[in-house]
Amino acid sequence: MKKTSNKTVLISGASIAGPALAYWLGRHGFEPTVVELAPALRPGGQAVDFRGAAHLTVLERMGLLAELRRIQTGGSPMRFVDERGRTLLRLPAEFAGGELEVLRGDLAHALYEHSLPRAEYVFGDSITRLTETASGVRVDFRSGASREFDLVVGADGLHSNVRRLAFGPEKDYVSHLGYYAATWQLPHHPGTAKGSVGYNVPGRLASVGADHRDPARAGAFFVFAAPELSYDRHDPAEQKRLVENAFSGLGWEVPRLLDSLRQAPDLYFDSISRADVDTWSAGRVCLLGDAACGATIGGMGTGTAVVAAYVLATELARARDDHRAAFTRYETRIRPYAERCQAGGDRTGKFLAPGTATGIRLRNTLLSRPLLMKWMLRMGERVSTVDLPDHPAERSGADQ
Repeated sequence: MKKTSNKTVLISGASIAGPALAYWLGRHGFEPTVVELAPALRPGGQAVDFRGAAHLTVLERMGLLAELRRIQTGGSPMRFVDERGRTLLRLPAEFAGGELEVLRGDLAHALYEHSLPRAEYVFGDSITRLTETASGVRVDFRSGASREFDLVVGADGLHSNVRRLAFGPEKDYVSHLGYYAATWQLPHHPGTAKGSVGYNVPGRLASVGADHRDPARAGAFFVFAAPELSYDRHDPAEQKRLVENAFSGLGWEVPRLLDSLRQAPDLYFDSISRADVDTWSAGRVCLLGDAACGATIGGMGTGTAVVAAYVLATELARARDDHRAAFTRYETRIRPYAERCQAGGDRTGKFLAPGTATGIRLRNTLLSRPLLMKWMLRMGERVSTVDLPDHPAERSGADQ
């Protein structure tokens, strides 16, 4: 396949979307570089899922589907209990786990290893300035380095640094949906089994589940309703205080879980929010995944990111030197699909932590009905459908 002259591409973010895009760009003859603020790949994290033909087709075209099936969790059933531990609601594994569920850290590592032969990775650094030139984008880094690339892609999540630099401040694009979520690892918690068990009071959920790989470990997942809070996103101690204050005085297993939080080294804490960007590209800069159209939880963000990375790389390969046409075709194809998926995230907080006791009882009653559960699972599969372009290398018979 003829190589494009727009071939050096800087990707910000080495979680899911970034390595997926790096893989496809490398396969199309581009030279991708991935920059990541963290010093290394982030291990652990919650389980993420894939559902529907589009997700699985892209994973299969990447040669990753069989590997991910080997390391899948097998799904995560959910159980809701009262303060005495009596079961109020059971949800099947496929409700949260889709057709294929893996741990986020395992997926990130698989994508990294898959892309590494054709991509450069720079850890422990970040972009501080983007300056478009006649022939590309000059990028200044926090480390003091400066390099020029043909194109830049922001695959750096809901709080995207690239979006802030190239499009404007986060407040113009990210909307708070009224909830916050926290996750952390802890030593094995008595009574945890496959999946998770959760306890609700109005506006709050405290849950814990067994680690899928290590029986000596467990994972906590807390959600609480709150107006938008002002806090330091890089200060875990402050974030721990916010969680403790929100759940202080609750019963069930909450006191023991909060005790484990004080010792946890790996807290994830963030608002449940969504990103809405009118146009996903500006000149030679483009947004991908949650940076463009993200939802913190429940918006099928992982599957959407993998599919969108495939489409963006394919359109860039087809367009040769016309990145503007590629960006337009990518957005036209992916935006309606991504927005359908994203809409599910609007309901996540209210589903996990209804604001009233009546809301909790109503959720438990409705989801106990098998027919409603089957309908919801079918709807999830329908939402995650998109018309995928053919891989140019597959059509031409070029070396993959």
